[in-house]
Amino acid sequence: MHTALLLDMIADAAPDRLALGRRAEGLTFSETRRRAHHAAAWLEQLGGTNVAFVGLNGPALPVAVFAAGMLARPFAPLNYRLPDADLRKLLARTAPSTAVVDDDMVARLGQVDGVTIVSRSAFEAACKVHGDCDAQFLDVDHDIAVLLFTSGTTGEPKAAILRHRNLTSYVISTVEFLGSEEGEAALVSVPPYHIAGISAVLTGVYSGRRIVHLDAFTPEGWVRAAVEEGITHAMVVPTMLGRILDVLETTGESLPEMRAISYGGGRMPLPVIERALNLLPHVDFANAYGLTETSSTISILGPDDHRMAIYADDEAGRRRLGSVGKPLPSLEVEIRDPDGNVVGPNQPGEIYVRGEQVSGEYAGKKVIDDEGWFATNDGGFIDEEGYLFVEGRLDDVIVRGGENMSPGEIEDVLREHPGVADVAVLGAPDDQWGETVAAVIVPQGEAPSTDELAQWVKARLRSTKVPEVWAFRDALPYNDTGKLLRRQLKAEMAKDRAPA
Repeated sequence: MHTALLLDMIADAAPDRLALGRRAEGLTFSETRRRAHHAAAWLEQLGGTNVAFVGLNGPALPVAVFAAGMLARPFAPLNYRLPDADLRKLLARTAPSTAVVDDDMVARLGQVDGVTIVSRSAFEAACKVHGDCDAQFLDVDHDIAVLLFTSGTTGEPKAAILRHRNLTSYVISTVEFLGSEEGEAALVSVPPYHIAGISAVLTGVYSGRRIVHLDAFTPEGWVRAAVEEGITHAMVVPTMLGRILDVLETTGESLPEMRAISYGGGRMPLPVIERALNLLPHVDFANAYGLTETSSTISILGPDDHRMAIYADDEAGRRRLGSVGKPLPSLEVEIRDPDGNVVGPNQPGEIYVRGEQVSGEYAGKKVIDDEGWFATNDGGFIDEEGYLFVEGRLDDVIVRGGENMSPGEIEDVLREHPGVADVAVLGAPDDQWGETVAAVIVPQGEAPSTDELAQWVKARLRSTKVPEVWAFRDALPYNDTGKLLRRQLKAEMAKDRAPA
């Protein structure tokens, strides 16, 4: 199935329902399709085999996504926050292509070999041509739909390939066609170059829900848009949610029209989600765990699970709030040990996933095995009731004297201390043990002593998991999708500890 068919279906079924933008000036689904057709005809004349996108969120993004799909050209949204030299280098990798670029970035990018750079204004003007477009476009099943470049924290960014069948399989298996009520609206504040930004476009359109894009996230702007636009659904990353709650508590706003908030993209601190559940009891919260290579969500901890966990009397029930729920019915998930053997309940290992939505493919390289399994490089376990717990990237595991330790487990314990606002745990080089546990603390008010924090951890975990290296900072480094930049922090700590 083709991604552009998702728009065709909804435009035929609900042509006059609002699809994109603000209530006062939004586009209907039929108008969105008409603009995508005109955009595709224009892009076809400009040439190239790919369509790149460099810019902020907004209605131009979904139109460009579907226009590229109609042409059977891979759509490649790029990180506009990169330094100009890095962005030009990444843009060159999409050649031969046409790149739709925000107006204020055109001059900065200059000329890139093999890339025709057009401004967003020119693109939007081409979309607004009156009349129908009778151009005929390709209908494909297995061609590439989207290219998403990884952050490149350990080297050159890799281009993850998502094919039409991967994305449409995910959409159809997780969303009911036209399942949204008229008047529902989703606020999208994740950037276009993140898988959540792409999946929000596809699932929002298929469900018939209006999409409102926030061009740049601020907690005040998010709350204001939610109130003014009658937002009913939203997806945020953990760092966003904490800042949104701060604004709600300050202003007294309760978001009465909000029905559901999903979160993902990073580890959610338990105090933050507990605070959200108490502050917004009328909102359904869901934790969605997924990867670029899996076309978004692998598993979901749903609203009922959240409520059961928050009111649970036993430790096991409370612990479930730290899980990412159960795998989607359309997917298979296994936990394997380092030898590739499947392990039993509550046994740690690497998370493997298989299903139609799983790409497991990069430009020039497939990383799924012969049976279709994709190794996520995430560590975790599945409990006896089938709930998946993600312990973090395997690259981040601390190996102390042959013992593997999950930073997330230690972080969760430290976050429970009233004097800790945020924390990162990582491995520090050690001559005796290979690595030792280090903790970087963002204090809540006056900083607690390291002895107090060490005793706090020792009372709840084994003594070997007590950090031996401590540091205090005003803030921790996160990327714009809410992931802790642990490697950056590790390098900074190493530099701070280096002899003068």
